[in-house]
Amino acid sequence: MSNSPQPVVNEGAFLTLHYRLSSQDGRDIVTTFNDNPATLQLGSGQLVPALEERLMGLCEGAHQTFELAPGEAFGARNHELLQRVSLATLRENSDADADYAVGDVVDFNAPGGGRFAGVLLELDEDDALFDFNHPLAGQPVKFEVRIIGIL
Repeated sequence: MSNSPQPVVNEGAFLTLHYRLSSQDGRDIVTTFNDNPATLQLGSGQLVPALEERLMGLCEGAHQTFELAPGEAFGARNHELLQRVSLATLRENSDADADYAVGDVVDFNAPGGGRFAGVLLELDEDDALFDFNHPLAGQPVKFEVRIIGIL
């Protein structure tokens, strides 16, 4: 019988894991613990770099929780991402028939294809104010992970 070393997470590793991202008050933002585990490759952009860094060096079976400082996981809030959009532009680049209300997350068509979203902050007669920051930008978060397999 050989005592081969247990695999550890390194750059480019394929992982099967359960993870939970929660607010500081413990409210789940996303979790796989109640469903199927996630499978991903480090460095492929599936997790933000700050979360990937926490996984480096962990062994199969590891179960840890990390606290990330405000802005560490999803960046600082950028006031330049508060943008006024004309109602005409809003109708052209989103669901033209939608009846939006303050607090709604609105999907937009991105120039050159793709989609992006913003939170509606104000709605006036001529335009609307959106926050295009990631909803967790500037927020502290908890990252819990249980490594199931490493390839």
